[in-house]
Amino acid sequence: MSETGNFDDVDSMGPVDFLVIEFPGNKMTGEGIPLLLDLVDRGIVRILDLAFIRKDTDGTVTAVRVEDMDAAGAREFAVFQGASSGLLDRDDLREAANAIEPGNSAGILVYENVWAAPLARAWRRGGAQMVASGRIPVQELLAAAEQGA
Repeated sequence: MSETGNFDDVDSMGPVDFLVIEFPGNKMTGEGIPLLLDLVDRGIVRILDLAFIRKDTDGTVTAVRVEDMDAAGAREFAVFQGASSGLLDRDDLREAANAIEPGNSAGILVYENVWAAPLARAWRRGGAQMVASGRIPVQELLAAAEQGA
């Protein structure tokens, strides 16, 4: 995977987002990997960090390395081994663990929106800066659509 890891020129970067993807029952599947790799290959996103955690039923949180996954998981996620810019630390992993249920695993993905970099650079050149951002969950969109119907 060519576009992962470190960032060289922060001023030329697009917005950076993160996702925490929960895998119920510690069953990490690689079903979305080809789609994520396609986004990377097309220059739409650049993966800066990818980490995995497991939250045991007693609440204990453990970092999971790709090489420590079972054979199927290691094979599916091997392409991401070494995707680390250093942005994620232990506190970030603990915070991500708070978002998942005991007995589940999660992937934490930090990525740059490469598609937005030219727009972000233009705004910065004009003196603008992003002061807030957010995301509307699909569940909220569905609820709003039901109320409007």
